[in-house]
Amino acid sequence: MSDYLVKLWEVPSAEPYTAALREKGIVIRKPIGPENYAVTAWIREHFGPGWAGESENAFFRDPKGIYIAVREAADGDKKPGMLGFACYDATVKGFFGPTGVAEEERHQGIGAALLLSCLIAMREEGYGYCVIGSVGPAEFYKKICGAVEIEGSSPGVYRGMLR
Repeated sequence: MSDYLVKLWEVPSAEPYTAALREKGIVIRKPIGPENYAVTAWIREHFGPGWAGESENAFFRDPKGIYIAVREAADGDKKPGMLGFACYDATVKGFFGPTGVAEEERHQGIGAALLLSCLIAMREEGYGYCVIGSVGPAEFYKKICGAVEIEGSSPGVYRGMLR
């Protein structure tokens, strides 16, 4: 899978997504210190040890390079708790990812809100561009943030990685 490039100065606001999610009791925010282990345990459970390991790195940079999606209150039969996450500067500076949303919570705009929140934070920290490493859902990234494929970028920084 190829890497993709995003022009951060062209990234749209996350507000339309975050506002719609707030109406459902879902908040996009950075986790606080006491949540680190709970968040990485959730990521390990839903997405495996590789992504949990990458996300741990995002906790230990200043400012934190991780956002989470949390349902704050019960909504019908849906319980409060973590729904998704997104990281930047976790594996390599200037990279977005890993990111994931619980399978049963997808297609609500959570992934887009997490992505845009990270990209806006990167722009505010002074980055001009962002690389999305080893992209899976390319059409999603093209649509949400105008990402374009970086030719010849696979396997890129992940070459020779222990698994």
